[in-house]
Amino acid sequence: MRILGIDYGDSRVGVAITDPLLITAQGLETISYNGNDKILLKRLEEIVKEYEVTTIVVGMPLNMNGTKTERVEVTEKFIHKLKSRLGKIEIKTVDERLTTVEAHKTMNFLDINKKKKRGLVDTISAVYILETYMGSLKKE
Repeated sequence: MRILGIDYGDSRVGVAITDPLLITAQGLETISYNGNDKILLKRLEEIVKEYEVTTIVVGMPLNMNGTKTERVEVTEKFIHKLKSRLGKIEIKTVDERLTTVEAHKTMNFLDINKKKKRGLVDTISAVYILETYMGSLKKE
């Protein structure tokens, strides 16, 4: 039983996964799909099977004041496609405000060079999304 975290973007999607005991979240990969949802959904389906994922958490791009951005509708359509493709997998959303900012701060702290940042930022954001969800589980 594992939880998958997703930072959904227009051309790249960051993916993170919990360990089997649901204690930690690790970055898994960044999927480059250039807007082709078939490629993206196929790869996510492979990951779900490989890691025996029971829940997926998708970051919801809200404004700083908590209202919906234009990206929310796009993200909701993606979630609908994900549910249709994966069936019984539980899909949750979490507020992803500032995850990209935090990811950039982390990469700057680690002194990651500019070329590598583009491929890593989405994966690190997915880790933060997953950690946010895991933190909410501990509060319940």
